[in-house]
Amino acid sequence: MSDINFNITNTTKSKLPVFDFEKMKNAVLGKKYELSVIIIGKKEIQKLNKEYRDINKPTDILSFPLSDDFGEIYINPEMTKIEAKKFERDYDNFFAFLFIHGLVHLKGFDHGSTMENIEARFRKQFGI
Repeated sequence: MSDINFNITNTTKSKLPVFDFEKMKNAVLGKKYELSVIIIGKKEIQKLNKEYRDINKPTDILSFPLSDDFGEIYINPEMTKIEAKKFERDYDNFFAFLFIHGLVHLKGFDHGSTMENIEARFRKQFGI
């Protein structure tokens, strides 16, 4: 059964890792939270990063909480691969790690020990 409050749009030719995005989304944000995940290219994520964070370089993930029960996550596979190597992690594992990170941001947490503890709990739950 698919959650009508969740969708993934892949605008790239990159193959997505196989893991249960929807189950992770529901665990972190709840079934009623409406989430759109958009997989975009390096140029597109750089434009968003510049526009919304005033950082003129590409990044691996951006999270946008648009309301208490709706948000968007943008992921760039190319930058994700680069970052995975930096952290000596498998691409699929790091992609899932980033996805959980983005979900926790949408839940309202900023970087710090509380966020790290919450992420660790969900990573353990999903074997990430």
